[in-house]
Amino acid sequence: MVYGAGKTPAQVVELLRTLRAEHPEHPVLATRLSRDAQQVVAAELSDASIDEVGRTAVLGELPQARGTVAIVSAGTSDAPVAAEAATTAAVFGAGVDMVSDVGVAGLHRVMGVRDRLASADCLIVVAGMEGALPSVVGGLVGVPLVAVPTSVGYGASFGGIAALLAMLNSCAPGVTVVNIDNGFGAGVFAARVARRAGGDS
Repeated sequence: MVYGAGKTPAQVVELLRTLRAEHPEHPVLATRLSRDAQQVVAAELSDASIDEVGRTAVLGELPQARGTVAIVSAGTSDAPVAAEAATTAAVFGAGVDMVSDVGVAGLHRVMGVRDRLASADCLIVVAGMEGALPSVVGGLVGVPLVAVPTSVGYGASFGGIAALLAMLNSCAPGVTVVNIDNGFGAGVFAARVARRAGGDS
């Protein structure tokens, strides 16, 4: 895995090449890539898979999926973090089910996908603003859940701190929380849970 923020495009390419050469049996993931880095990676590594929304790049084939991670996002503004989480979960060996735009402003949308949520092995719930979605989802289904606060919201959201505190104070049982915008951390955690549930020891 390569954390791309703060690295030059050339450094990202070199790290991806090196890791791929040293570990050909595993896919290599780069996260938080700038637009320039995405373009250079695409030009220099023709077999790289680039996700412009999630700002990721993957070299190598994904492993066989075991278990399912449902990634639930409140709104379109949360899409970059949700996409990063989805790519990460797939790279770490889980199947992914994306459930988008089901924020608490339209509670019927969450209810409409309740069966999909309940059938997953682990949930990643991504939300900004007041960060209420993980509590709602955690109260509806008894699936392991990792909440991801995003830096989306108006001034009093304090760049995601309001959502982070709301998630940490959730009264729904079984909610675990990662740092603000940390789709990568959530993806790794959820993939490990899903793989275990899917029979991976």
